[in-house]
Amino acid sequence: MNWTAIKAIYLFEMARFFRTLAQSFISPVLSTCLYFVVFGAAIGSRIQEVDGVSYGAFIVPGLIMLSVITQAISNASFGIYFPKFIGTIYELLSAPVSFLEIVAGYVGAAATKALFIGVIILITAFFFVDVNIAHPVAMIAFLVLTCLSFALLGFIIGIWAGNFEQLQLVPLLIVTPLVFLGGSFYSISMLPPIWQTISFFNPVVYLISGFRWSFFGAADVPIALSLCAIAGFTTLCLLIIWWIFKTGWRIRQ
Repeated sequence: MNWTAIKAIYLFEMARFFRTLAQSFISPVLSTCLYFVVFGAAIGSRIQEVDGVSYGAFIVPGLIMLSVITQAISNASFGIYFPKFIGTIYELLSAPVSFLEIVAGYVGAAATKALFIGVIILITAFFFVDVNIAHPVAMIAFLVLTCLSFALLGFIIGIWAGNFEQLQLVPLLIVTPLVFLGGSFYSISMLPPIWQTISFFNPVVYLISGFRWSFFGAADVPIALSLCAIAGFTTLCLLIIWWIFKTGWRIRQ
């Protein structure tokens, strides 16, 4: 494993992130504050508790997942798309660097950026509601796994995209609706039976449910099923990336 190559890619991507540090942090903090005002205050005045947890605290895991997923995808997709756009991807492919090292550098940087955002949002939440974390180790594990898995998905989107419009297509039209409909701001048990069944076909439900369990010890689906879902999703993304580099699809073609 060429750790020097991984470090170079990682540090280059992180440097781009820190150049826009204020924008990177201020935007999610403001968005979180608005969500707390709209959902926590307006809806929270009508829904006092969900599963024995105050509504303001209940939406914290969903808010973190919403931001982490979107940030991981956007950072990873742009990180690999931009070298394709300006043509420097060919220099990287001709260097003595394996596809695993390329993926580790770009995905590792994107996951780190998303993790930073997740931590900032969690800290921001403490200013609005009283949040207790029942299983802190599990919370960190779910947060890291989510950052990595969706950074892998963003890497795939960045390779697939042929222009900047396509770069935003999947996150806006598919991922964001799945997150909003995945129980970010409500419990699946609050839905009618038919919609509960439909919701279980949404893979994001398992991520948010497992992450919420780490906070409150309650989940819409068994924790083991949530772990299997995120492990399966990560494995699928890795297999797709392996196939992309093996065939050169959208890279050498």
